[in-house]
Amino acid sequence: MDNYAGGKEEMDKYSLRGKVFSKIREDILAGNYREKDELKEAAISKALGVSRTPVREALRQLELEGLVSIIPNKGAYVNGITAKDIYDIYVIRSYLEGLCAKWACEHITKEQTEELEEIIYLSEFHIKKEHWEQIFELDNRFHLSLYKACGSKILEHILSDYHHYVERVRKNTLASRERALTASEEHKAILEAVLNKDEERAEKIANEHIFKSMENIEHQGLEKLMEKHGLDQ
Repeated sequence: MDNYAGGKEEMDKYSLRGKVFSKIREDILAGNYREKDELKEAAISKALGVSRTPVREALRQLELEGLVSIIPNKGAYVNGITAKDIYDIYVIRSYLEGLCAKWACEHITKEQTEELEEIIYLSEFHIKKEHWEQIFELDNRFHLSLYKACGSKILEHILSDYHHYVERVRKNTLASRERALTASEEHKAILEAVLNKDEERAEKIANEHIFKSMENIEHQGLEKLMEKHGLDQ
C-alpha cells in the first residue's frame, strides 16, 4: 500500500507540473510575455494557486525547449522566437510530416479516414463562405488527425509541438481564398495517397505541402508577420 500511495503521489506531482508547464508555455507562445521578461516563481505560483516546486520544474522543462533561459542566482527569462527559428521549424516539419504521411499509409484506421474526409469536406464548405476562423481550425484538425494516424506517439508528439509553435504565423497564411483552396487540395492529395497506400507519393506531397506553406509565409514577409503577431518582441 505504501508503494502504491507513493506512486500515486508522484503521478499527481508530474500531472501538476505538466499543467503548469502547459500554461506557461501557452502564455509565452501567445505573446503574453515579452522577450527577456523575468518569469518569477513566486508570482506564477500565486497566480496559478500552486507551490513553487511545480513552477520551478516547469521552468526547467521550458529551458530544455529553448523557450526560457535560467541564469543561476538571478532567475528565469523568456527567450524570443526568431525568424530563423520559424524557418527551421518549417524545414524540420516538412521532413517529419512526410514521414508521418508515409507511416499513415500502414496505420490509418477507418475512423481516422472518415474524420479526415469530413475535415476536407467542411474545409471546402467554409472556404466558399470565407469563414477564416473555421478554415484555420479545420486546418489544425487535419494535421493533428494525420499525426494520430501515423501510429507513432513519439512522432505525433513532436509534430504537434512544432505545429503549435508556429500557430500564430500559420493563421495568417490561410487568410486568403487562394491559399486556403490550395491547402485544401493538398490535404486531399495527401489523404488520397495515404488511402492508396502509396508511401512514396504520400511522403512527397506532405513534404511539399509544408514547403509551400513556408514559401507563402516568405512571400508575405516573415519578419512582418512576426511583428504583426508579437513574435519579434
